[in-house]
Amino acid sequence: MKKSCLVATTVATIVLSSVPLGAQQSPDSIARTQQRALDSLAASVRAMQARLDSVERAPAPAPAPARTSGAYMNVSFVGLTDFAWSSQQDVGSLQRGGHEPKVRGFSIPNAELALDGTVDPYLKAFVNIVHSLDAKGETSVELEEMYFLTTGLPHNLQLKVGQFFSEFGRQNAQHPHAWAFADQPLVLNQMFGSDGLRSQGARISWLLPTPFYTEAMFSVMNSAGATTFSFRSDDASEIHGGRVEDREVKSAGDMLYVPRITTSFDLNDTQTLLLGASGAFGPNNTGPTARTAIYGGDLYWKWKSPRADAGFPFVAVQSEYLFRQYDAAARQTFYPKYPNLDLPAETLQNEGAYAQVQWGIRPRIVAALRGEYVNGAKASVDPDLREQRTRISPNFTWFPTEFSKFRVQYNYDNRQGLGGDHTVLMQFEFLLGAHAAHKF
Repeated sequence: MKKSCLVATTVATIVLSSVPLGAQQSPDSIARTQQRALDSLAASVRAMQARLDSVERAPAPAPAPARTSGAYMNVSFVGLTDFAWSSQQDVGSLQRGGHEPKVRGFSIPNAELALDGTVDPYLKAFVNIVHSLDAKGETSVELEEMYFLTTGLPHNLQLKVGQFFSEFGRQNAQHPHAWAFADQPLVLNQMFGSDGLRSQGARISWLLPTPFYTEAMFSVMNSAGATTFSFRSDDASEIHGGRVEDREVKSAGDMLYVPRITTSFDLNDTQTLLLGASGAFGPNNTGPTARTAIYGGDLYWKWKSPRADAGFPFVAVQSEYLFRQYDAAARQTFYPKYPNLDLPAETLQNEGAYAQVQWGIRPRIVAALRGEYVNGAKASVDPDLREQRTRISPNFTWFPTEFSKFRVQYNYDNRQGLGGDHTVLMQFEFLLGAHAAHKF
């Protein structure tokens, strides 16, 4: 209001001083002219003040909704090239993982194109497309993972939906470029098959309100397909030795359920301990009511120097134990050498474990050692399914930069009844783009 009065006074002074005072005008005429000018000015000021008052009373315009879709998207490419040489001519009989070398010589078992980013204010998403090239030059492509994650559910809840690796133990959900060794542990190959346990489904997780990190997860997934090896997979004959039954989903009991709980806490300023327990429960295809149960426990311990430089030196220990109970219904063998042989109903049990230690000697130089064992499913027919096996694997890894890696590894495999085999693996990896961070 003070500003409008000042403006009015200034304008009035200018107007009054500009009114012509002709020599022929009488004093009364001059006064009437000035009064009319003042009245006009007052009306203008009142109109201006009314306009200002209406602007002040009007509500502020609502802000435009923020556009977060596409706010960021990382695109990265990870390439792995392997070289293998073994005393065993059939390298694939030793290296059974889907992303491991299967022949003497060079191979490209994993080339990964990854995309991750925000969908909108409520979701983020991840897509992983994997290429591999075998020794014959044949390329395979698969949509390994594709899922979305919620970002704002209440009560520390998070939902994942799509196709993804189940969070069973520590390593099953890791991609090959995150492994500490050039191959995956034997027990994971035997329990989950060459490509790990993954399928289409949904996972809910809850971050518990404890003074240290505790997270509970529960996944509901399809139980069929090549990546559900111990369940309704067409490759399950390798476990039970019989023909598979075409078993459809008729109820909730025909789905695969994967619960997990994990916790971690600091032992002191330099040591961290993580503990986890997992399960996988679902149908198998030996019969209409046959089921499989897999139980697992895992441990991870890490020490990092209080004077660490870029995270080095450090020592990390990781171990997992898995036990499988496979209820096989009465069935016929699928082996041509045992035609029309009936197998009785039985429960096949087997177990396996591994333990590995990594020593980060200095920045970008890591030495590691892994020991492991696995026993077979004690199937009734094929001796190969009853294989008892141990393996010792030292390796050495050099990271020229955070975008490249060179690894040399030696495996000594001892298969019961088949003796020992020696294998040397070399691996080179490079990264293009900004790859999303992996869990600790």
